[in-house]
Amino acid sequence: MDKLGLIPFLYAHFLILISFQYLVHAAPITSCDQTPHPQVCAHFMGPDQLVATLDQDRSHISFHERAIRVTLNQAVRAHQLVSGIDLSSFHDRAKLAWSDCLELYADSLDLLNQSMTSTNPVDSQTWLSAAISNHETCKNGFLDFNSGYLLENLPVVMLTNFSKLISNSLAINKDRVESYYSSAALRFAKQTRGRRLLADHQNGLFPSWVSAADRKLLQKSTGAIRADVVVAQDGSGDYQSVSAAVAASSKRRGGSGRFVIYVKGGVYNENVEVKRSMKNIMVIGDGMDVTVIRGGKSVAGGATTFRSATFAVMGSGFIARDLTIENTAGPSKHQAVALRSGSDFSVFYSCGIKGYQDTLYVYAQRQFYRNCNIQGTIDFIFGDAAAVFQSCNIYVRKPMSGQWTTVTAQGRSDPNENTGIIIHNSHVGGAGGFKVYLGRPWKQYSRTVFMKTGLDGIVSPAGWLAWSGGFALKTLYYGEYMNTGAGASTGGRVNWPGFHVITSPAEAGKFTVGNFLGGNSWIPSTGVPFDSGL
Repeated sequence: MDKLGLIPFLYAHFLILISFQYLVHAAPITSCDQTPHPQVCAHFMGPDQLVATLDQDRSHISFHERAIRVTLNQAVRAHQLVSGIDLSSFHDRAKLAWSDCLELYADSLDLLNQSMTSTNPVDSQTWLSAAISNHETCKNGFLDFNSGYLLENLPVVMLTNFSKLISNSLAINKDRVESYYSSAALRFAKQTRGRRLLADHQNGLFPSWVSAADRKLLQKSTGAIRADVVVAQDGSGDYQSVSAAVAASSKRRGGSGRFVIYVKGGVYNENVEVKRSMKNIMVIGDGMDVTVIRGGKSVAGGATTFRSATFAVMGSGFIARDLTIENTAGPSKHQAVALRSGSDFSVFYSCGIKGYQDTLYVYAQRQFYRNCNIQGTIDFIFGDAAAVFQSCNIYVRKPMSGQWTTVTAQGRSDPNENTGIIIHNSHVGGAGGFKVYLGRPWKQYSRTVFMKTGLDGIVSPAGWLAWSGGFALKTLYYGEYMNTGAGASTGGRVNWPGFHVITSPAEAGKFTVGNFLGGNSWIPSTGVPFDSGL
């Protein structure tokens, strides 16, 4: 067998091996007593509740669909609850947190509606995971200010029930995800015998969800790109601020097609927001550190972490290239986000992302970073997205005196979320003279993996840092696979139950671009897989 024939043969058997894990999973969840929160399920899925929630004969609706509909119904009530709060007793900071909650629950309504109508269970799991992140972020906004307003003004029991309903929906839908993966893998194995496997470079080194047209835009030189609008400080473009150009995207002709914004070199002092209704926007600069978008909001300065972002994007399909996003608040101002992305299928290519604490907020949904430079001090890549970083330079900056630094703080709060931070084929380096850790568990099921990444000697031999006592040490998943460099030795690593020195390519393969970011990204419609490799 020649090499081109051997590759798909081996890949097919690799997928069969992975799919076997899914084929032997437990029977699908079909009743409340099998869910993580059976009492909440039984209460809201009981006959009286269902009559009020469903608009058709429930005998024709699957258990999964009923669960999503009930959760959606509670999301509507949660949004109404937040909307109707009397703000007269709220101080200004509590009002900021309330504003975050209002937007986040509105976003959850959209996510749950999408989940209910989607035929792709991987998409649904992503959107359900994002909805639970929204719920957690609402609470975190009040915690930023050590405020008791949430407990005093919201019926927390109702909001807790809402989060438990999402958790149940995640568990129920996970069975559908596993069935989807196993059937897709076996279908691929049947189809690929004798076929040729496309090499990564033929796909432009981007995941398969990046369209051919977008790949061309990402690979073109700036001068060859035809932009819809141009931003230039000297008045030579259509707008002088990035925010004005983003706002113009809502007036585009043809609806939701790709809208390209070219930002000429310069420093733009502004905070930019791409709202969830602004989809398929692409922002291209003249180069990393040539086009710079800069802001200085922080929690110490009066913003919530969520609102401190210099550049915030929620609209799906966002792409950025050849620019730098920076938060200049400095280490003394604590949480101060440069970039926050909750954009599904977002891509950041050749971008600089600079800050100190909480530099990059990989907030939610599927995200891909390639050839990016990311700088920070404490928890400077954090959030609850399914985010993969490839060929990135991760630079640890000097913190304040007496501080340690942590590269990641992943925020997975439910074991069935399909989220995590994956650092692949990248490099971790930076200033020395202080303790540097690869990550710490922000939430109970925190998941982070470093694969084939160069780790300089600044990395502490222990590798990872506890958040508080024994919190999450049994439930987290932290993995290292074939890393190199003076800081890569695993001999002195933490001995937590949730830490793994990965030795199996099949285990590591779960965290590649193709497998981790959803089935459609590793089984294209042509039947030829996108193989990012290990």
